[in-house]
Amino acid sequence: MKFISWNVNGLRACVAKGFMDVFSQLNADFFCLQETKLQAGQIELSLPGYFQYWCYAEKKGYSGTAIFTKHEPLTVTYGVGVEELDTEGRLITLEYPDFYLVTCYTPNAQRGLARIEHRLRWESALRDYLKELDSKKPVIYCGDLNVAHQEIDLKNPASNRGNAGFSDEERDAFSQLLDNGFIDTFRYLYPDVTGAYSWWSYMFNARQNNAGWRIDYFVVSNRLASAIVDATIHPDIIGSDHCPVGLEIQ
Repeated sequence: MKFISWNVNGLRACVAKGFMDVFSQLNADFFCLQETKLQAGQIELSLPGYFQYWCYAEKKGYSGTAIFTKHEPLTVTYGVGVEELDTEGRLITLEYPDFYLVTCYTPNAQRGLARIEHRLRWESALRDYLKELDSKKPVIYCGDLNVAHQEIDLKNPASNRGNAGFSDEERDAFSQLLDNGFIDTFRYLYPDVTGAYSWWSYMFNARQNNAGWRIDYFVVSNRLASAIVDATIHPDIIGSDHCPVGLEIQ
C-alpha cells in the first residue's frame, strides 16, 4: 500500500499550481493533506475512486486536514478528544481492520516560542491518543509535525537551536513519542542521509539552495517495522513550500 502526506499550504492555491497532476502521478492508496485552509463547501474535488474526509478549523482560512483514500474505513474520528485542542482541524483518524491511519498538522510554536505551552499540551494529548490506538492495533501516523528531530534534519542546526521547530522542548516531545513504541520511518531506513528536507522557507532562495528542514513524517508502530518497503521524500514536486513525503507498506 502506498501512502502520501503533503502540507499543501492552502489547497486552493495548490490546485492552481498543479495539485491534480501530482495527485494522479503519485496514485496513492491514501493521500493525506495538511494546512488545507478551507471551510466546508469552499472547494469541490472530483476524485473518482476515492473517499474524502475533511477536518476544518473554526477559524476561516486556517489550518485544516484531509484524507483521500481508495479504501473505505470502518470508522472516522476527528481531533484528539480534548475540546480546547480540537478547534483547529488538525487531526483525522481512519480505522481499518489491521491498522489506524492518523494524519496531523501539529501546531507551530511560533516566533519566540510564543505558543510553546499550547504546542506541548497538544504533544502530550497526541502521545496519549496514539498510545491508546497502538494498544488496539498498529498505527500509521503522518503529517507536518513541525519539528526537525535531529541536527541532520535541517540545513542550519546551530543557528536555529531554540527556534520554533528546533527547540529542545519540541525535539524532546518527538523523542518521547518514539520511545513509546514508534519509528520515524525515513530515519529507520536512511539513518545517515543528509540534505533530505521537506520544507523550505520562501525567503533567501532556500529551496534552490536546499536550505531546508525535514518536518514532514511517516511514523509507525514498532511492530510494523518489518512491513516497511520504502519511505520517500519528493523535493522535485512543487506547489507548496513543503513537498510530499511517502511510505510504502507491504
